[in-house]
Amino acid sequence: MVLSGVEAQKVDLESADGLARTIEAGKFDLVIHTAGFTSVEECEARPDHAWHANVQLASNVAAACAGTGSLLVHISTDHLFSGNEIRVSEDHPVAPQNVYGRTKAEAERQVLAINPNALVVRTNFYGWGTRYRNSFSDAILGRLRSGAEISLFSDVFYTPILIEVLVRAVHDLVRLKARGVYHVAGDERLSKHEFGLRIAKAFGLDSGLIKSGMFASQEALVRRPFDMSLSNEKISKLLDRKLGGVDEQLDRLRRQEEDGLARELRQL
Repeated sequence: MVLSGVEAQKVDLESADGLARTIEAGKFDLVIHTAGFTSVEECEARPDHAWHANVQLASNVAAACAGTGSLLVHISTDHLFSGNEIRVSEDHPVAPQNVYGRTKAEAERQVLAINPNALVVRTNFYGWGTRYRNSFSDAILGRLRSGAEISLFSDVFYTPILIEVLVRAVHDLVRLKARGVYHVAGDERLSKHEFGLRIAKAFGLDSGLIKSGMFASQEALVRRPFDMSLSNEKISKLLDRKLGGVDEQLDRLRRQEEDGLARELRQL
């Protein structure tokens, strides 16, 4: 199944030439590359696969778009830095802490080397997931609605953005012919624990089920940056607007469920 008003087709990313032929056949003038291997633990366990999925395939897409003249938007991550600074800007040196971060950083480097006109979007988004993959907000809502406790880290910080707001911002960047790296993140820096509390409030659920955990005490987990917050000052200045805070975006997330979008996505 696909979303109403959307036409879907399978695309092979293993060959830049084959992808270029697909782009030319469809007369696509914009390609948004979202594919990736995003599990931090799995990337650490399977570094060769992580490199192939996150770097090689992105390079193929960049080459195909460069060859056809199609604009490329490459979706990256906030997982690129040491975590020792807050609200880092686009020109802050990357210092990835694990295999996932290193492959995403290298993907950015190769994409821009192959296709200097590409737009690289660093972000950390949430929204309604599909039947085969829950989002972070889905996981929190699922636990709270079932009456189960959930532990969320109080020492990990980020700047989340609702995917609908992200999509609109990216379209605006494309319209303005933006190139290079942009941080498309929310206006607020908060912990994963605080984000869970905000979700509980927005959906009228029991915040007492949300327990505070500490990533620093999780020795079994792969090393991650404690602070992944991004500064969105660059895009805010270009668009001449704020991208929005968590509460207003969570209210939009709740209304999306009421309007039936969540149900439609879960059928995919």
